[in-house]
Amino acid sequence: MYPAYVLAGAAHEHYRFNLKAGNGQTILTSEAYSSKEAAKHGIESVRTNSALDERYERREAKDGRPYFLLKAVNTQVIGQSQMYSSTSAMEHGIASVKANGPDSPIVDETVD
Repeated sequence: MYPAYVLAGAAHEHYRFNLKAGNGQTILTSEAYSSKEAAKHGIESVRTNSALDERYERREAKDGRPYFLLKAVNTQVIGQSQMYSSTSAMEHGIASVKANGPDSPIVDETVD
């Protein structure tokens, strides 16, 4: 089943997707979208931008843990990683998004 984009409902009638690696671990989480179609457009944006290193913004949380954002060409955030224990683990996460982002299928877990 994995790697895949898992599209699901979120709070307040919104939608969110997670990009999951081959082992089922979530490697990127989207923002909340107001419609399923908007979430699917978000997935297409990740597919387009995930292979480009310049679209990743590497950050550090207040507690010092590294994480990254994936941004579209217009600099809008289209996904965020989990918090990592080290910079090398974060870079491994970026490499996983680059490898799995462009062509993973969508698993739609929403209820119509």
